[in-house]
Amino acid sequence: MTTGKQPEGGILYDGSEDEDEDDGIETVAAPLASVDWNETGLHGSGLTGPELIGEFVKKLPNSPGVYRMLNAAGDVLYVGKARSLKKRVTNYAQGRLHSNRLTRMVRETAHMEFVTTRTEVEALLLEANLIKRLRPRFNVLLRDDKSFPYILITGDSRAPAIYKHRGARARKGDYFGPFASASAVGRTINSLQRAFLLRTCTDSVFESRTRPCLLYQIKRCSGPCTHEISDGDYAALVHEARDFLSGKSQNVKEAMAKAMNEAAEDLDFERAAVFRDRLAGLSHVQSHQGINPAGVEEADIFAIHHEGGLTCIQVFFFRTGQNWGNRAYFPKADPQMTGADVLSAFLAQFYDDKPCPRQILLSEPIEEQDLLAEALSEKSSYKIQVLVPQRGEKKDLVGHVLANAREAHGRKLAETSSQSRLLQGFAETFTLPYTPRRIEIYDNSHIMGTNAVGGMVVAGLDGFIKSQYRKFNIKSTDITPGDDFGMMREVMTRRFSRLLKEEGKPDRSAAAATEDGADAAFPAWPDVILIDGGQGQMTAVRAILNELDIADCVTAIGVAKGVDRDAGRERFFVEGKADFTLPPRDPVLYFIQRLRDEAHRFAIGSHRARRKKEMVKNPLDEISGIGPTRKRALLQHFGTAKAVSRAAIGDLTAVDGISEAVARQIYNHFHEGQAE
Repeated sequence: MTTGKQPEGGILYDGSEDEDEDDGIETVAAPLASVDWNETGLHGSGLTGPELIGEFVKKLPNSPGVYRMLNAAGDVLYVGKARSLKKRVTNYAQGRLHSNRLTRMVRETAHMEFVTTRTEVEALLLEANLIKRLRPRFNVLLRDDKSFPYILITGDSRAPAIYKHRGARARKGDYFGPFASASAVGRTINSLQRAFLLRTCTDSVFESRTRPCLLYQIKRCSGPCTHEISDGDYAALVHEARDFLSGKSQNVKEAMAKAMNEAAEDLDFERAAVFRDRLAGLSHVQSHQGINPAGVEEADIFAIHHEGGLTCIQVFFFRTGQNWGNRAYFPKADPQMTGADVLSAFLAQFYDDKPCPRQILLSEPIEEQDLLAEALSEKSSYKIQVLVPQRGEKKDLVGHVLANAREAHGRKLAETSSQSRLLQGFAETFTLPYTPRRIEIYDNSHIMGTNAVGGMVVAGLDGFIKSQYRKFNIKSTDITPGDDFGMMREVMTRRFSRLLKEEGKPDRSAAAATEDGADAAFPAWPDVILIDGGQGQMTAVRAILNELDIADCVTAIGVAKGVDRDAGRERFFVEGKADFTLPPRDPVLYFIQRLRDEAHRFAIGSHRARRKKEMVKNPLDEISGIGPTRKRALLQHFGTAKAVSRAAIGDLTAVDGISEAVARQIYNHFHEGQAE
C-alpha cells in the first residue's frame, strides 16, 4: 500500500515504517506543525474498523490536523479535518450515533494516516486540497470541477487584443471574470467588439497582416494591424474597454453619448453613427447580464436546495457591479447530511483553486462560517466576508438565487428519474442481471481509410459523462484502409488491454455490481458496450474479448442500421440470442438511438479535427530542432516549404538563426541518401 510523504514543515503519520513514497499530495501554503510520534506498528496488523481506530486514538495528540481513512486495498475512503485529532477520531472508535453510510465507512477502514497542522485554518485548507485530489468515496464531492473562463485584455503587444482565457494567468494583461460559461464569455466578447473595436486575432496573424481583415470591413475591429487607426487612438479604445469591464460602464456610456451628440452637432453623421453602433453594443452586453444590483460590487452568491436525496447548489457571480452568469452544481453527498453540512464542504473545495471575491453570500448559515472566512482570507491575502443576509437588496438577491436552485433541482431530479427508468428498461430489454451503471458506445470515422479515428462515449445514471470520453487514433499499418472490422479490433484491444492493466478484472456478481447503490464511485469497467455495427463488427469484438478472457465481464451489443438505414428499424445483435428489433415507439429504442448518435457525433468531430490538422501540416514541422521561430524565418525568406526543400545548404545558412549544422539537417531531411 502506498504511504504518505511528509509535507514540508509537518509530519504525515500512518503507523508504518515506510514513509519514503510520494503520493503526490500538495501541501497548503502555510507551513504545518512538526510533531514527533512513536510508531504504533498497526500497519498490516489485521485489525479493521473500530478496533483499529481505537488503537490509533491512543497515540493521537489534541492538536488540529487532517486524517485519512483507507480500506484494505489502500483506497482512500474519507478525508476529514479536526480541531483536535484525538477527540474527532475517538467518535469513530466508539461506533455510536453513526448513519448507515458512516457505519459502513468505519467497518471498511483498515488503515489511517494523519497530518498535524498548527491551526484549524491550515487543516481546513489541506482537507479541501486532499479531497479534490483523492476524491474519497464517502466525502462530499464537487463533481463539476472545470476552471472558469475569463476575459483577457493582453498587455504585451503594441495593440492589445481581447481573448477568452481559461487556466493559469501566465500572460501579461488584465483578467476579468469569472464568467459562468464559455458561451457567456463569447457573447460578451462579440458585443465588446462592436462597442470598442478591439482585435481578437492571434499575435502571429496580427504581425503578418498586410491589409485589414473582414472584421474591419464589417466594423468589428478598428484595424490596428495595418495602422487604419493610430496607436494612440487604439490605446484610448483599450482604456475604455478596461473601464467598462472594471465597473465604470456608466461613465463610458456617458462619454460615448456625448461624443455622438457632438459629432451630430458638427454634422459629421458618419462619425456619429459609429458611436451609435458602439452604444448599441454596450447595451447588448448589459441586456444579457440580467440583474445588476447597485449594492453588490463583488460577490459570489450560493443557495442550496436539498431534497429527495439530491442536492443542488446554485452560484451567481457578480463582479464590478455586473452579473457575469450563474451555474448549478450537484455535488455527491450522503442524503442524510444537512444542507448546511453539504454547503460547508462544497465551499472549501470550490475555492481550493479559484480566486475568491471579497464577499460570499449564503442562503443559510453553516457551522464553521467564521473559520471558512478566516481560511479564505489567509489564502487570498485580503479580507473575505461570508454572510447570510437578513434584509435588503442582498437578501432579495439570495432569494432569487434560491429560486433558481429549486428550479434546477426539479429539472435534474426529473432527468435522473427518467434516466434511471430508461436504464432499467434497457436491462429488461436485453435480459441483463442488473441495471447497468456504465455503458460505453463505440464508433469509427474515416474517409476512404484516411485519418481514421475510433470514438468512445460513456453514459450512466447522470446522462453522458463527457470527462470519460476517449478517442483512438488508428495507428496499425497492417489494417487495410477502410477496414472497419480491423479498426474496431484495434480500438477494443487498446481499450481493454489498458483497462485490465490499470484496474484488473472486475467482480461481476450481481451483488458486487449493485452494492452501495449511488454511494459507489462511478465504475471504471463498463457493464455494457454498444457497437455501431452488425454481425461482422460483433464477431471482431467478441474475438478480442475472448482473447483477453473478459467475455464474461462485459455484455457486448451490436446496433445495425436496419433496412434502408432508417432510424427506428435498427437490429440488435446479442450473443446467445437471435437478432431482433424493437417496436418503433419503444422508449428504450429512442434511448439507444441517442447513445449511438452521440458516439457518431464524437467520432466524426474527432476525425474532422485530425483531418484539419493534417491539412495544415507543414513539412518543416517534421524536422527536429525547427521550432516556430526558425520555421517563420525560413518561410519569410523562401516563401514556401517547397522552396525550402529545394534550397542548397549555402542558401539555408543565409537565413537568420540557421547555422550550418541546422542547414545540413534541413537539407538531409529533404534529400535522403544524397550529398551536396
